[in-house]
Amino acid sequence: MHEMVKGANVALASLSDNIGSVLVSLEWASQSGEGDADVSVLLLGESGRVRTDADFYFYNNPVAADGSVELLGKKPTGEGSEDRIVFDLTAVQPGVERIVVAASRYGEARFDELDGLQVKLADAAGEDLLRFPIDDPGSVSAFIFGELYRRQEDWKFRAVGQGYDTGLAGLATDFGVDIDDDAPVHGSGESLGDGDDALLAATFEPPAVDVFAGREPDRPAEAPAPADETPGQAVLEAIPAQRDSGRPPAPTARTRRPRTAKKKVTLPRKGKKTLAENDSWNEARLFPVSAVKSDRDRETRATSVLLSVMSQVPEFGRRLTAAFGAPAGRMDTFTEVALPHGDSPRRPDGVIRIERAGKLWTALVETKTNGNPLKAEQVQAYMDIAARRGYEAVITLSNDVILEGSPLVDVRIDKRRKHKVALWHLSWAEVAHQAQMLIRHEGVGNSAHAWLLQELLHYLQHDNSGCHGFQNMGAAWVPVRNGIDDETLCQGDARALEVVESWERLVRQVCLGLGGELGQKVLPVRRAARGSDPGRRRVLMADQLCLQGRLQAELRIDGTPGVLALGADLRTGKLRTSIEFPAPAEGYPLTWAKRLIRKLADAPADLHIETLTDTETGGPRGTLERLRPEPGDLIPKGGAQITGFRLSLLKSMGSSRGNAESGFIRSVDDAVHRFYSTVVIHLDRPLARKGEPAAA
Repeated sequence: MHEMVKGANVALASLSDNIGSVLVSLEWASQSGEGDADVSVLLLGESGRVRTDADFYFYNNPVAADGSVELLGKKPTGEGSEDRIVFDLTAVQPGVERIVVAASRYGEARFDELDGLQVKLADAAGEDLLRFPIDDPGSVSAFIFGELYRRQEDWKFRAVGQGYDTGLAGLATDFGVDIDDDAPVHGSGESLGDGDDALLAATFEPPAVDVFAGREPDRPAEAPAPADETPGQAVLEAIPAQRDSGRPPAPTARTRRPRTAKKKVTLPRKGKKTLAENDSWNEARLFPVSAVKSDRDRETRATSVLLSVMSQVPEFGRRLTAAFGAPAGRMDTFTEVALPHGDSPRRPDGVIRIERAGKLWTALVETKTNGNPLKAEQVQAYMDIAARRGYEAVITLSNDVILEGSPLVDVRIDKRRKHKVALWHLSWAEVAHQAQMLIRHEGVGNSAHAWLLQELLHYLQHDNSGCHGFQNMGAAWVPVRNGIDDETLCQGDARALEVVESWERLVRQVCLGLGGELGQKVLPVRRAARGSDPGRRRVLMADQLCLQGRLQAELRIDGTPGVLALGADLRTGKLRTSIEFPAPAEGYPLTWAKRLIRKLADAPADLHIETLTDTETGGPRGTLERLRPEPGDLIPKGGAQITGFRLSLLKSMGSSRGNAESGFIRSVDDAVHRFYSTVVIHLDRPLARKGEPAAA
């Protein structure tokens, strides 16, 4: 991998022959696990400024219409988070000379609070080409990591490393994005000034349409658009509170635009009322599961169902293939294709072909369902076939969740071959997550596409489909639990490491499920202090399991005041879910306690509440049921200063290793969802922010 320093540049063609599309990754971590940033991209013309406001891409405008830019969002890494962007360099319009890659933080957060700041660039085969580490970004709220720029017909990358103390607004303004500095912040009389570090949101898309109820929040018919407004114009506002909550900005008189853009469709969680006489009637489905009998039937049916929906719903197909280096173009999918290989042909479960500008991108697909493992020799054969035929990728799809630094199958790569084939993996849980995000939260092009995704999701979630995601803790689970019970499990036991890997897969799957339901980012937290090597981190966790009998994880959920901690105590058979958040910046302790109890009016009575103090002994604690009549019992005696609060729920965990009703996996999933839906949802913001008056 090519290592870069600030100010250096390199021609991409000198690093790889496969740079039609590239994947740029921005990475960071934080000691607290709560550090985060948002990626943005600006396309610049010859003048060094954006041609129009539509050349500015960020969380509220993540995809270019021509497919040249797509923000894929965050994923966890060994140290923290990685935010990824796919650039289809063959689709970048001739008028674009430079592509600036930046990120910003909101509130009073600064980049010097993050660790391991770096940018990496990979080619279409997934091979890392360059890395630019940033040691001292400075106390800035926006930061330019690097830029892609043209030199004649070639693309080059420059390591920039420049910070902005005026936030995303200052960065965007410098490059010509039109921001109205006098635009009021929603819900306040304040305006966006140089000292404001608020995030920006743009109304590129109109509100989603409820196709069942026929409701569409829109401009009244008697209020025509002003004549000087043009479709697609980006209007930017400072709305930090709405950005934190994950909700789109409410339309105002300043943000209304003529509704000429194509509307997006989302489906409600519950469909229209059924006309069935009784509950025993089964609704007719596009993808029935009643005839699926064997594992082979499940694999064939699941592959055909998924690939057909990918080809018919462009937003969904693009969502699943963009991270694999695929271009944005016309997609065709096939099943049971015979390809020559030695004496007998091989039949991959599926083939994906995408055409753009007369060029083909091809991937072979190997599918497993019902918990069946991938076979190394089978995947190896498809890698060899793809290399000989000039295909770009092999995609494996199974219930298993891949871990960083721990491939599901080991394959041999012939480095003598000039043509490189990338090996990628998808879990069924991730497929379901992406379908949920589109039909429940982000929207698709029309109601037919939304219905197709709804049918796909129903199929994947049916008990008979075999596409349930990770659902078995493995053969080591029972021996490890027995070893903890009788205190015979020793450090270094390989079975403990297997359990830790299964635990990480389970946590990742829980994040996908919860994120799909909420429409928000839910990511496992990786503490920078535990090291960047994922293998070493798992060994330390395995040693902790042997010594303490506990598995632990942390989840970061957008819009919540703290990190959700999850712990499984194998000695007591208890699951603990908890969240810590700091005390308000202003007000009185008794006011804080009363306000907290009021917020938790609908929480479970057995919720544990603990006051955190600046002393080693800690503060008062008790159940919500006991504290409801006397919130003042949360105030510590002796004048100790309150630093925050901790809320916890305990639940018995399942004993079996699988996903049955009594299983450990089901109990973990239920515990996280119950804690969020009954406790965390009431704390969608910190109790009070600096400068916000305390509740009366």
